[in-house]
Amino acid sequence: MTNRLRMTADYPVPTTTHHYQMKRSKTPSYWPNNIEYLAQSCLDPKFPKELRELLVVGPDSGVPPSQLAVGSSQRVPVAIRIIDNPNHPACGQRGLFACGKIAANSFVLPYVGEIHTDDRGDSDYDLSLHRVNEISIGVDASRKGNEARFVNDFRGIQPKPNAVFRQGLDHRGWLQMSVWSGSFPIKKGEEILVSYGKGWWKARQALEDSTEAEITNTG
Repeated sequence: MTNRLRMTADYPVPTTTHHYQMKRSKTPSYWPNNIEYLAQSCLDPKFPKELRELLVVGPDSGVPPSQLAVGSSQRVPVAIRIIDNPNHPACGQRGLFACGKIAANSFVLPYVGEIHTDDRGDSDYDLSLHRVNEISIGVDASRKGNEARFVNDFRGIQPKPNAVFRQGLDHRGWLQMSVWSGSFPIKKGEEILVSYGKGWWKARQALEDSTEAEITNTG
């Protein structure tokens, strides 16, 4: 599990709990046809039943409630857009943009996907959700998720990120990762950008180098 390719952004440790129920079920505009849209995270069918208690904050989870984010139950309007700026590193791909001004240090939306314990080193959408003892739990949005999967890394776009990942709870009391605005407001029309973390980029480069080596050896 230590080699899992996933976003490993460092996020501030908040002080209170956050419960959020995502009510939206309609697929948003520009949603890809080959990805399942989710209103809330789901469990991988192979997720061990004996580990489910780790998803709920309590004595066995290893996560004290005081270390979870708190925010509004109201969803911040965001939109998926196709990026047409030729200077953007993700030109021709999708990004997530603010539909209105987002106040500083505000909850934006949860990071939704499939919760799992297996190694998904080939996924660019696997976010570390929880680690305790030798167990590593991730939430992967490569095949199913919500708008948060389109949040891009700030590198090559802006000098610094305007959003961060924080740990919190969904309406079921399950652990979840969420996107929050940073120390400054996000203006209407701005792309929401985070830092994937240096570990993510190193793992991705290692995977690309390995793939190139395989192609060279088989060519």
